[in-house]
Amino acid sequence: MEFLVSIIAIALMLIGAFGIIFMKKPLDKVIMFSVLDAGFVLVIVLFKYLDVAMFAALADPLSTLVFILAIVKINEIRKKKLINGDADD
Repeated sequence: MEFLVSIIAIALMLIGAFGIIFMKKPLDKVIMFSVLDAGFVLVIVLFKYLDVAMFAALADPLSTLVFILAIVKINEIRKKKLINGDADD
């Protein structure tokens, strides 16, 4: 059973890592980061660091939220620059 869970954790981390590398849209990268993070939490649980896994499980949604808010803000700034005619980015 532990072997199956470790295979799933490694697969999630690899899918997330390659998704972050090869996806073009920032929101897709955030989704792939969440997939990578799920695999990472599974690995932490497999090594029986349950207190660290609990903290990671609580902190991960907050970091994802910060990434999404940053992407939205960057897009707003870029749209304002395009409207004002500023080409320097």
